Amino acid sequence: MITEDQALARILESVWPLPARSVSLNEARERFAARDVLARVALPVFDNSAMDGYAVVASACTEGKSQRVIGEQPAGIDRGLRIEAGEAVRIFTGAPIPAGADAVVMQEDVRAEGSEIFVNTTVEPGEFIRRRGCDLTEGQKILEAGACIRPQTLALMASQGFADIEIGGAVRATIVSTGDELVPPGGTLGPGQIFESNSVLLRALLEKYGVAEAEILHCPDDASSIEAALRKGLEGDVVIVIGGVSVGAHDLVKPALNAVGAQTDLWRVLVKPGKPFLFGRAGQCSIFGLPGNPVSAFVTFLLFVRPAILRLMGAADHQLSLPQTDAILADELANDGDRPHYVRGQLAAGRFSPVGRQESHALYGLSRANALLRLPAGETFRSGDRIPVLPLD
Repeated sequence: MITEDQALARILESVWPLPARSVSLNEARERFAARDVLARVALPVFDNSAMDGYAVVASACTEGKSQRVIGEQPAGIDRGLRIEAGEAVRIFTGAPIPAGADAVVMQEDVRAEGSEIFVNTTVEPGEFIRRRGCDLTEGQKILEAGACIRPQTLALMASQGFADIEIGGAVRATIVSTGDELVPPGGTLGPGQIFESNSVLLRALLEKYGVAEAEILHCPDDASSIEAALRKGLEGDVVIVIGGVSVGAHDLVKPALNAVGAQTDLWRVLVKPGKPFLFGRAGQCSIFGLPGNPVSAFVTFLLFVRPAILRLMGAADHQLSLPQTDAILADELANDGDRPHYVRGQLAAGRFSPVGRQESHALYGLSRANALLRLPAGETFRSGDRIPVLPLD
């Protein structure tokens, strides 16, 4: 068996970004930029007022001295006003600064009498003026290739006049679930059967991480059915097979993979839950074999499938790791085994508490968890220890 890091490195060496595509800004949220983007408009575009008040010449504004108001400049079209020393223009937040003015005095700091104002404070040059380009200049990099495009990124792109943006390729995935014992939700259980839930879990995860298409194909324990589903799935970019990759006499996935020409690159990883994990390729398609127990499927998806999908979508390397934060451990945890154990728990108010049963079948406990704790092999964490955890939400 190989370690998590070795497995992930081998997977990522075999996966490369799909061809870029151009989409509207409305379609780009949480996707990844395909290339660097440079600013083409300065921000602010022009000198403008940071306050409602009066545009003035600072050197002429001694306390108590009057300034003659010669016009008004609202936010909007520049009226092309100009002032000399001793004159003022009524101005509003965001409005263009009139020619000749070098400061804005707030309306609270003046006394207005007819067409004159009297300044009752000291006025410094540049006061309450947003200078052109003080936030952003033309040619400045505003987005790096591989960066996640957040809502605030979209606002910045729109401020530059961009209607479209190039992002990473659209990932097409197929989930192949196997097993005679599985019944779709809404069906009727027979003796020894269970409702199939893993495909629901995995499709939701695929959609959460931005996969464009996620099809589910269910197969009974029949070699020809599994082969047919795999051949169809290989037309896309990713195939995720649930169950059937262990060593039992009825595990039919590995022979089916051989039959469709897939090359298995790794099988079995030192991780709990999730040891019987498989990765391979067939042509341009990446194939992941996940264990049938739901917690095992969940953990191995996050550790190995998620980074590969993000790489396909064009994410930068630093985007591939799960987010991490520190927390105080509520209860002592010990790992006497030879594999790191991903403990499910709840993270609240900076404290991590294990939740539910920690066996790989325990779906109820998983449903209540919002974080994972990686407990290394042979180690014990004490109550009150500050430990790194992986938030799931």
